[in-house]
Amino acid sequence: MNTAGHSKAITKLLLHLHPNKVDEQSIKFTRTFGLGGVAALLFVILFITGMLLRFAYVPSVKEAYDSIIELQNNVVFGQLLRNLHYWSGMGLVLVSFLHVIRVFYSQSIYYERRKNWIYGLLMMFLVLFSNFTGYLLPWDQLAFWAVTIMTNMLSYIPFIGDALADMVRGGDEVTEITLLRFYHFHTGLLPLLMVFLMSIHFWLVRKSKGVTVQTSEKREMVPTHPNLLYKEIVVALIVIVALFLFSMLVNAPLQDKANPLISPNPSKAPWYFMGFQELLLHIHPGFGIFVIPLLVTAFLVYIPYMKYTDLKVGVWFNSDKGKKLTLITFVFAVLLTLVVIVTSEYFLDLRDWMPQVPVLISTGLLLLLLYMVPAAAYLYYIKSKFDAAKIDIVMAMFTILITAYIVMTIVGSLLRGEGMHLFA
Repeated sequence: MNTAGHSKAITKLLLHLHPNKVDEQSIKFTRTFGLGGVAALLFVILFITGMLLRFAYVPSVKEAYDSIIELQNNVVFGQLLRNLHYWSGMGLVLVSFLHVIRVFYSQSIYYERRKNWIYGLLMMFLVLFSNFTGYLLPWDQLAFWAVTIMTNMLSYIPFIGDALADMVRGGDEVTEITLLRFYHFHTGLLPLLMVFLMSIHFWLVRKSKGVTVQTSEKREMVPTHPNLLYKEIVVALIVIVALFLFSMLVNAPLQDKANPLISPNPSKAPWYFMGFQELLLHIHPGFGIFVIPLLVTAFLVYIPYMKYTDLKVGVWFNSDKGKKLTLITFVFAVLLTLVVIVTSEYFLDLRDWMPQVPVLISTGLLLLLLYMVPAAAYLYYIKSKFDAAKIDIVMAMFTILITAYIVMTIVGSLLRGEGMHLFA
C-alpha cells in the first residue's frame, strides 16, 4: 500500500470514531478541547513505551531495580523511554481527572449520556489502579514504601480488609509475589480492561453525536473531516512534542533500591492517593477508607439519575448563577478544609477528651460531622440566599468534594514533613 493509501486508511479509522457530522460549536478551540482524545493518545503512548520496556525489565526482587539502572545507563534512549512512560502515566491521571471535571460542569452526564458517565468513572478508577500497580515495578524505596502504605490502608476496610490486603500483596507484606502480581496486572489485565471500556466509551460518544454543547436554534452541523479531524491531529502533535521535550528535560524519579528494613521519613503514598493518606491523619480509618469513599461513590453514580427541573445540557455550570455559586463554593471549600485540618491537627483530641466513647464515634463520626455540618449549613444558605436550584446544590456538593480532596492532596504532598507533621 502506498503512502496515500496508508493516509486514507488512517483517516477512515479516525472517522469511524466520530459521527459523520458534528456541531460546529463543539469543535471550537477551548481550554478543555480534546481532553478525552488526549487521554486516549496518552494511553497509546503508554502502551507502546510499555511494550518496549518489557524487553529490558525483569520482574523479580533481585533484578527489577538493576534492570532499571541498566535501561537508564546502558540502553540507547533507555532513560528517555522510561521518562516517556512515566510522565505519560502521570499525565493520564491529570487529563482523566480534568476530563471528568469538564464533563460534569458542562452538564454532559444526563439523559442518553448517563451510561457514559458511569463508564468514565470506571475508567478513572482503572487509570489510578494502573498507575498504582506500575508504581511498584522499579522496586526502589519510593515505590516500595508507597505501595506498603496503600496496601496497609486496605486492611482498614471492615470485615474484608485484611483478606483484601493479603490478596493484593499475596501475603502480609510486600514481597516478590506482590511485584509479580502488580506486573501482570499492569502489563496484562488492566490494559485489556481499559481498551474494552474505552471502546464502549467512544462508541457511546459517537452515538450521542459527539461532545455535548449548548443547543440553539441556529445549530449548524459540519463534516467531521476536515473540520474536527485536522484540529485533533494538531492537538495530538502538540501533546507529543511537549511530552518529548519534558521527558528529555526531567527524569522519572528513582531512589535507592528498596529496603524493607529502612523506612523513609516521611513515608508517603503516591501523590494521587495523598488525599486519602491525609484524611487518615484526621479521621478513623474505617471512615477514611470505607465509609467516606462509599458515600462519595454512591453520590457520583446517582447524580445523573436525579430529577431536575431546570437542566441545561451543554451549558457550563448550567447558568451564570451556577457559575457564580461554583466559584463561591470553591473558596468556601478551600477555607473549610484548611480550618478542619489545622483544628484537627493542633486543637482537637477527641480520643482523650472522650475516653469512654468508642473511637469509631469520637474519631470517626464526630470528626466527619465537623466537616459535614458546616458544609450542610452552607448549602442551606446558598439555597435560601440565592434561590439555588437542585442542580446548583448538586454542583456545589460536587465542588466541595473535589476541592476538599485537592486541598488534602496538596497539604499531604507539600506541607507534611518528618513524622508526617504539618509544616515540619
